[in-house]
Parts: sequence; C-alpha cells; structure tokens
Amino acid sequence: MEQLIGFERYDPASGLTLRWEEGFELDVNIDSGEVLLRGNPAGLVSLARHLLTLAQEGVPSGAHVHLTAGQEVDGEVDLIVERVDD
Repeated sequence: MEQLIGFERYDPASGLTLRWEEGFELDVNIDSGEVLLRGNPAGLVSLARHLLTLAQEGVPSGAHVHLTAGQEVDGEVDLIVERVDD
C-alpha cells in the first residue's frame, strides 16, 4: 500500500504550518520508563505529516513541533519533536 502525505512548504517568515487530519486522536504517556504514543489513523497520519514538515529542506535546526497534553494530545505529558542538523 502506498499513501501520499502532503504537507505545507516551510516559510521562514511564518514558520512551520501544521495540518491535522479531521478526527485525529493522539495520546502520549510514560509507563515504566517507556514513552507510549498511541493514535487513531488520522492522528498517526497527522504526526507523520508533522515529521515530514520538520524534515523538509530549509527548516532550521532547533525548529520544533510542541504538542501539548490536554490540547493537541491526550495523556499526561507533552510531546516535543525537534529538528537537529549536524
């Protein structure tokens, strides 16, 4: 199976643009020292889109996606994904 996931082009003037699938659900928890990330299909596609947005050319090192518990994600902890260039 192949699925195309489109994402918004990075614009230095406006920063990252994140697009969510309708009905997305993501849940982030820590259990016994492990991070558990759970999501419905719309949530997982949305997360994949966010990762592709961070990975695209032109996005500066240090740019990040911050998903806040109780807002973008359910669960007890925030999820922060940051781009780092060597």
